[in-house]
Amino acid sequence: MTWDSQEPPPWPDIPLRAWPRVGLRLGALASLLGLGLTLHLGLRLIERALLGSRRVLSAALTQGVCRAALRVIRLRMQIEGQPLRGRGALVANHASWLDIFVLNAATQVTFVSKAEVAGWPGIGLLARATGTLFIRRDRKEAAQQARILAARLSAGDRLLFFPEGTSSDSLRVLPFKSTLFAAFLTPALRDFLRIQPVSVSYRVADQDDQRALAWWGGMEFAGHLLRVLAQRRAGQVTLIFHSPVQVTEEQDRKALALACETAVRAGFAREHGA
Repeated sequence: MTWDSQEPPPWPDIPLRAWPRVGLRLGALASLLGLGLTLHLGLRLIERALLGSRRVLSAALTQGVCRAALRVIRLRMQIEGQPLRGRGALVANHASWLDIFVLNAATQVTFVSKAEVAGWPGIGLLARATGTLFIRRDRKEAAQQARILAARLSAGDRLLFFPEGTSSDSLRVLPFKSTLFAAFLTPALRDFLRIQPVSVSYRVADQDDQRALAWWGGMEFAGHLLRVLAQRRAGQVTLIFHSPVQVTEEQDRKALALACETAVRAGFAREHGA
């Protein structure tokens, strides 16, 4: 399922004077990601030999590359609260492909994503290279997915996923789906595991339409990327890292999902004056 809106997306034509800026930024971004990917693959060889599945060096590299990418895009990041440390999971609302760069820049995490993303041009390659955990949205595989997530969490990974299941127009938080929260309630995890809700809020700088950075519905990635790069300043993204929710304090996956959704909505509403 992909969320869509009856209102047309804010896709104005790129003015002629902006194309040199697009070219320079696209070249800088491609060079940055290409170099980062090459170094990342080398570091993974070292990590596999010395650390197994742990991504200590490559995770730090990914964070640095994403911070540099935000500077190329001219998207300023503001962080409130303290990102989770140690074992646990994070959940956030989802508005754009930019969320991947933003959240990776803020903290070292392993993303959990729908399986289709692995085949997407550009984004799929980066997601696979950085260790994204791909899952199928099939209820028949829910039990197996829960075991996989539990194994990664038990191994010390900090997982991050988007419980909305899709991105929106950045003006709202969609209802959280509770399916993946079941993995956090397994006996091996629930006694120690914490889940940190994160509110993600964008402010567009040079356009009146605050949806300009959002990516949803049938938007093509390439066209949206070019329009983001065409802006003199993309704007600002605010991340609010809320107090972690202790899994043992919630009765079931639905209550756990609701507790996280409530925190994310509260932070989002505060940023948007709702």
